[in-house]
Amino acid sequence: MMWPPCCSFLTQYTHHHLVAFLLTFFSYVLLHASRKTFSNVKVSISAQWTPSVQNGSLPLWEENRMFADTGEATLFLGALDTIFLFSYAVGLYISGVIGDRLDLRFVLSFGLCGSAVVEFVFGTLTEWLHLYNVYFYCCLWVLNGLLQSAVWPSVVAVMGNWFGKSGRGFVFGLWSACASVGNILGAFLASSVLKYGYEYAFLVTSVVQFAGGVVVFFGLLTSPKEVGDIGHLFIAVEKDTDSHRPLMSDDEEDSEDVVCDGGYYSVQQQDEEPKPQTKAISFFEAFCLPGVIPYSLAYACLKLVNYSFFFWLPFYLSNNFSWKEAEADRLSVWYDVGGIIGGTVQGLISDFLGKRAPVLCVSLLLAMGALVGYSHSSNDQVVNGVLLAVTGFLIGGPSNMISSAISADLGRQEALRMSQDALATVTGIVDGTGSIGAAGGQYLVSLIESKLGWMWVFYFFILMTGFSIIFIIPLIISELRSMCRDRQTRTHQL
Repeated sequence: MMWPPCCSFLTQYTHHHLVAFLLTFFSYVLLHASRKTFSNVKVSISAQWTPSVQNGSLPLWEENRMFADTGEATLFLGALDTIFLFSYAVGLYISGVIGDRLDLRFVLSFGLCGSAVVEFVFGTLTEWLHLYNVYFYCCLWVLNGLLQSAVWPSVVAVMGNWFGKSGRGFVFGLWSACASVGNILGAFLASSVLKYGYEYAFLVTSVVQFAGGVVVFFGLLTSPKEVGDIGHLFIAVEKDTDSHRPLMSDDEEDSEDVVCDGGYYSVQQQDEEPKPQTKAISFFEAFCLPGVIPYSLAYACLKLVNYSFFFWLPFYLSNNFSWKEAEADRLSVWYDVGGIIGGTVQGLISDFLGKRAPVLCVSLLLAMGALVGYSHSSNDQVVNGVLLAVTGFLIGGPSNMISSAISADLGRQEALRMSQDALATVTGIVDGTGSIGAAGGQYLVSLIESKLGWMWVFYFFILMTGFSIIFIIPLIISELRSMCRDRQTRTHQL
């Protein structure tokens, strides 16, 4: 099969790469499906926590009542979102460091299975036992955020181990659609069983997620080094010898002779002296790596906008256009569809250019215009869906790139030549900083909407998108200068 030149790198991958891609992809799909389930059943939970007195069953009403009205229940559900995101952000800083020091398969499986158990207790067991307690719910959701934080740094680190810089933007752009696919799956699962009670929505997603954690534990290979026949001294390595070199590095490393033998690769060392084992770097050292702080701050602003759409879009559509909740849920999917396409296309473009920051800059500039257009969307579902898809393409795409491909670049850069165990730590720092921004943003969105209205919320989104660009301006200038130098060099060679 003849591949197009831009996709020729696909020929270097084996079935081991495919298995690693799919297992890590569906790990995060299941995790995000559980998050979306909670988002989609908030109306049912709120109704259960504030039953109507008119049903003629006063004792049952007193037993279930935690809040005087649905307004108080909705406010508490929003507080749970903020609690989850803050605990998730703190956990990311910790789990990234842990992931670089322990077996990634154990960390990933523990996060998936532990989170599934907590979600089962939160949404299903408490309802079956009629156990309603504000503090118990808060403690469970803090624990859930900490457990879920173990998943993202681990899956990005595994992907970074398997896929080198060649085609990383396209591969990670396609792979980072896992969050959006999870949102779609969560909405489908929740709507399928919601008629039986919200507890069954939690039951289905938690059981599926736990099963996924078991499959990952027994089936995932976290690195090419785990493949091969040790008895015959074969060590599996990537055909892409640029595995540990990011897009920002063009220096050639000393090569080794790699001999293919039945799908495995034997590494013939040029000298017999063993290479020193890589050592995980500290959190502070990872934080100070080139590009980590600018991208972390940019992602804090961008994830605020992206997650505000995630948490508030169905509510906005129902509240602003008076559409039914089911219609709003279905329409909100188009934002995720745009994000899936955006991450893949923009990743492929960044691979072609050899640079990430300029692609992000163009997309985010267009996103500011798209936000202005969507804020004036008419009461027409077709028009609204199209504008949502465009907005998702321009916001969700860069968000997916920073959290996946760019994090992998930062964790495999030239400064880590002597200590390459930093991928999970760097990913945790970037995504943790982004989650802090997203957590604070949820409170600000509700505050701005209640005081000034939805139009000012969109102005706030535009401002945050602009800040995302400002934080990476030095990187944009540096990469544009590098592109100009490369073009001049090619011109002189001709």
